Amino acid sequence: QVQLVESGGGLVQAGESLGLSCAASGYIFTSNIMGWYRQAPGKQRELVATITSGGSTNSADSVKGRFTISRDNAKNTVYLQMNSLKPEDTAVYYCNVHQPLYGVDYWGKGTLVTVSP
Repeated sequence: QVQLVESGGGLVQAGESLGLSCAASGYIFTSNIMGWYRQAPGKQRELVATITSGGSTNSADSVKGRFTISRDNAKNTVYLQMNSLKPEDTAVYYCNVHQPLYGVDYWGKGTLVTVSP
């Protein structure tokens, strides 16, 4: 079974930075898309950023220029560097792995990021 474990969440002040990591274990086909999603209080889960095994990235307009997604294929790990954090970034951040070959998604349990004003 595929398992995803997020780490790096915490409490920071607006304007500061924070880095998240997600380590995947189990069998994952080499061609896949890893990403970060978040769910803020009272809102639905939304896309933050994704990155393919080939390195192509996509991100939400709200985080462009502030967040950077990257991955280490050898370690099956995806990262999210968050700079210039805003209170609106406060949410539980979830790691995701999508495998187009199998049409399946895997999710982590989430890590909480809280940004104070």
